[in-house]
Amino acid sequence: MSANLTALAYLIASVLFIMALRGLSSPESARSGNVYGMIGMAIAVVTTVINPNVVSYEWILGALVIGGGIGAFIARRIAMTDMPELVAAFHSLVGLAAVLVAAAAYYNPGAYGIADADGLLKLASRIEMGIGVVIGAITFSGSIIAFGKLKGLVTGNPITFPGQHALNAAMGAVIVVLVILFTIGPDPQWFWAMAVLAFVLGFLLIIPIGGADMPVIVSMLNSYSGWAAAGIGFTLENTALIITGALVGSSGAILSYIMCKAMNRSFISVLLGGFGGDTVVAGTRSDKPVKAGSADDAAFIMKNASSVIIVPGYGMAVAQAQHSVREMGDMLKQHGVKVTYAIHPVAGRMPGHMNVLLAEANVSYDEVFELEGINSDFSNTDVAFVIGANDVTNPAAHEPGSPIAGMPILDVDRARTCLFVKRSLSPGYAGIDNELFYADSTMMLFADAKKMVEDIVKAL
Repeated sequence: MSANLTALAYLIASVLFIMALRGLSSPESARSGNVYGMIGMAIAVVTTVINPNVVSYEWILGALVIGGGIGAFIARRIAMTDMPELVAAFHSLVGLAAVLVAAAAYYNPGAYGIADADGLLKLASRIEMGIGVVIGAITFSGSIIAFGKLKGLVTGNPITFPGQHALNAAMGAVIVVLVILFTIGPDPQWFWAMAVLAFVLGFLLIIPIGGADMPVIVSMLNSYSGWAAAGIGFTLENTALIITGALVGSSGAILSYIMCKAMNRSFISVLLGGFGGDTVVAGTRSDKPVKAGSADDAAFIMKNASSVIIVPGYGMAVAQAQHSVREMGDMLKQHGVKVTYAIHPVAGRMPGHMNVLLAEANVSYDEVFELEGINSDFSNTDVAFVIGANDVTNPAAHEPGSPIAGMPILDVDRARTCLFVKRSLSPGYAGIDNELFYADSTMMLFADAKKMVEDIVKAL
């Protein structure tokens, strides 16, 4: 394929990637966005492979078959509740790929067309390679820790030790020096030293971050993986990889900012592994009495209401209750009740987690509203039905000094009645008690989320 045709194919792929991001910005167009992305990636891969410098199509085909087979198997078997850790695992693979490709290009620069007259790496390639390796290594190890926290293999509580921030800062400074030394003279010891230190720094950056910040971390690592790919794209002088990496990196960064704003966190502190962030405290369970109810009670209250707002959280995802929730909503509508769904930006373990679950259950997009679009409606609502959400509804966010102080929450406490489905009175990820449990207008429904909703459906 000629250089002009290659450039044209990469341009078409890039436009399709942009259309994919545009499509993914809305649930209604998400499916078409996925299709655009897949077509764009297919064009980019085929264009890259049709290259006179390819040594062995057998190795490439074998890798595509093995990798594609594993990906297809995982995609078909993965549960929606495990999607956040799957995303984290895939981010780690992008980071590792960036490091491995950089290593291959470093030891054989001539094959990649990035060698100077002396057969050494060009100066620009050294800079790009150094940055790409560092970001890729941090992405890999950081994503491994994020995967472990989401999967429960690593405690979701922040892991801290004295001098942690100073150590991270010192390691960051050393890595910068190593990148400079590698740029001056591309010695193997500088290459592997900065790669190893970046791997270690990735672990140290993520371990102090608690489970409540996981949505931010998932989107942040997504951004990191994009910048790692873009850095290696510059090294390989591959236009499509540069554009794709930049799109992923910038969109991930914007999403991270949105997540931080939704949690009243500092973007810079999260970006640097929690520097300056609040310490998550251990929760305490209050001895105050609570009003507990049954499925029959909940069905009677909602059937006689004029409006119900359903607030889903991670508990709904764990119980796989989204289909039962949709069935309950449909039955309430048959009784003349207005039913809507309220989504907090960080409900669940991943940005958009609740939206995906509700879409899977065929909940109409017209009934699903984000925090800004529905929060003012709670004061005029008869019933707020909270299923598995905790921190995103905790009125403690309005109290100065609270670990979640200033965090925008769904004002379910303003509804005339709040039905709260939860297994126990245990606190959420932030580790603080929810005073809403003990409010006069709250009825606690202690049970597995799916079983409780199914019983409500039977009662209706």
